[in-house]
Amino acid sequence: MPHTLFISDLHLNADEPATVARFEAFCRDVAPGADAVYILGDFFEYWAGDDDASEAFNARIIGLLQQMSTQVGTLYLQHGNRDFLLGPEFAKAAGLTLLADPCEIDLYGRKAIISHGDALCTDDVAYQQFRQMVRNPQWQAQFLSQPLPVRKAIAEDLRRKSEASKQEKAAAIMDVNADAVASLFARFPGITDLIHGHTHRPACHTQHLDANEYRRWVLPDWYEGKWGYLRCSADVWQLQCY
Repeated sequence: MPHTLFISDLHLNADEPATVARFEAFCRDVAPGADAVYILGDFFEYWAGDDDASEAFNARIIGLLQQMSTQVGTLYLQHGNRDFLLGPEFAKAAGLTLLADPCEIDLYGRKAIISHGDALCTDDVAYQQFRQMVRNPQWQAQFLSQPLPVRKAIAEDLRRKSEASKQEKAAAIMDVNADAVASLFARFPGITDLIHGHTHRPACHTQHLDANEYRRWVLPDWYEGKWGYLRCSADVWQLQCY
């Protein structure tokens, strides 16, 4: 049956070989034959720039993506909050297409909005300020002008600070804001489905707006032995969480 797959929040890095093994299994056993595979951000734990693509671990993952791209109809990727510097050279090497966040897609006659999801967590004011800074093209150009070892050291430091800050924040602050979700749906009239990751709260969440029911399909993260995906066909949308 024709179908499309969605994954996010793998946070791939050399220190988590079990997660890499699960992704290899996904590429081998799940993805082949799909009409499309969408990766909705935080595929890598961090990305310091496309000139780091030849590093052994990154090259290995790019090779898996390139192989997957030959076994599915189309491979797409949106940036996450950890890998927002993935660029055109990476996309070409991996055989995938980079997508804007958010964007509208058609799934067998049923339209949906797809997004990484971090822009919807508006209660986390400090993070939104950081997000605005690092998504600025001038900031990115300045960052990428620095030597690769310097960039990787900064990325590692930001990674540590991010993990530490999570311990100090209430869980609700790091979830999506209902008004932000409503505003996003308002930008795409007639669409009642949103697919995203980031929050690590996999489920089909419902929200009622103007007497209509809207569905928010949150993808599973691949942390601590967990993994999964959303499988969509013309008849059934199903979250697979392991």
